[in-house]
Amino acid sequence: MNIDKDLVAAMATPLVLAILAEGSSYGYAILKRVRDVSAGEVQWTDGMLYPLLHRLERLGHIVAEWGESPEGRRRKYYRITDSGRAQLADQRRQWETATRTLGGIWGFALPATGA
Repeated sequence: MNIDKDLVAAMATPLVLAILAEGSSYGYAILKRVRDVSAGEVQWTDGMLYPLLHRLERLGHIVAEWGESPEGRRRKYYRITDSGRAQLADQRRQWETATRTLGGIWGFALPATGA
């Protein structure tokens, strides 16, 4: 399935923040996690991910630091900040409302979480 680029862009920030809320990670692992959780239906490129990571870093939602991979190579790891956790909570509320609203139209309903 081809997912519209506007929808892919809209879900990019909450997806990356949610992945980093699970623990620090690096670019390739984030790309793989997105592919895995979407059952292969969402596949990002480096050209989409890295500008987003840089923007989130500029906004203070994540921090990056160089570390060493288990194989001994240098790798940049990203970690969510308190500001990023607050942004993720806000994004989650918005997506829950959007999903619940669309579900009401399309015939499936999600309960309000009040989160």
